[in-house]
Amino acid sequence: MSYHEKRTIVIIITELFILAAYCIYTYSKYQSGDLPSGDMKAWAGIMLVFIGLTIGVTIVVQIIFNIILSVGIAIQEKRTNGMCDDKDVEKTIDAEMVSDERDKLIELKSMRLFLIISGIGFVVSLATQVLNYSPAVLLNVLFISFSVGSLFEGLTQIYFYRRGIKNG
Repeated sequence: MSYHEKRTIVIIITELFILAAYCIYTYSKYQSGDLPSGDMKAWAGIMLVFIGLTIGVTIVVQIIFNIILSVGIAIQEKRTNGMCDDKDVEKTIDAEMVSDERDKLIELKSMRLFLIISGIGFVVSLATQVLNYSPAVLLNVLFISFSVGSLFEGLTQIYFYRRGIKNG
């Protein structure tokens, strides 16, 4: 499995955990009455916190992932060569992390799916207002559609890395 596949899987798992945490947190707050549906300031604040949390956790997880990957490559080098030279390990890591045109094409095609899902979520969120739902529903539909779009973007990348991709 390539570096890009492993990285994408780690990102998907991270996003799933954070989306689940958001849903559990907001549902429990809403059910207990601590978060009324009309309190837009509270909903927006929670979403901003979770957006910041997502960014921070993703950065930390990616750092840990790269450290573990580097250690794994060093161990593999030691097993195959009997010694572990830092320069050889660095060359191997650099070779693993190279993005070629295929990687860029996969990113573009998967980003298109993210944009489609996010766009549909935007339209659905507007429809909630036409149907007289709470503005909090609008915010949640937007937030969840962006999160689900991001998850499907990652799943699409895995699919294209496994299946291959055509330029057409």
